[in-house]
Amino acid sequence: MRWFKPNLKSSIYALLGHGPAASAIEMDTAMDQIRRAMLGLLGSDGIERHPLLARRLRYATDIQGLWYARNDLMAALAAVHGELKARQAVEEVTLLFRGLLPEGLYGRSSRPPAGDR
Repeated sequence: MRWFKPNLKSSIYALLGHGPAASAIEMDTAMDQIRRAMLGLLGSDGIERHPLLARRLRYATDIQGLWYARNDLMAALAAVHGELKARQAVEEVTLLFRGLLPEGLYGRSSRPPAGDR
């Protein structure tokens, strides 16, 4: 009889309120996709205007780094396109984070769900 499950880490992770952990390859692939999407929104002009943000996006070492960079991306986009378009663009990128972050982090939002507006 086994005392420990082979997927003990996943079980503990799930007990702590997280979904199943993504594999390292899945996480790297998702991070690259998110990174490209965020840099694409910023565009070449935005990269020139906001080099620190571009560097932060390019060299983020974990998914949380990209998650928290959304605020600065929102500010940079709002300065160029207006807040409404910036918010819509950042909300699309936010969907890419689903399943990669703890639900508690992903679920926090200052805006009500779309159905409650």
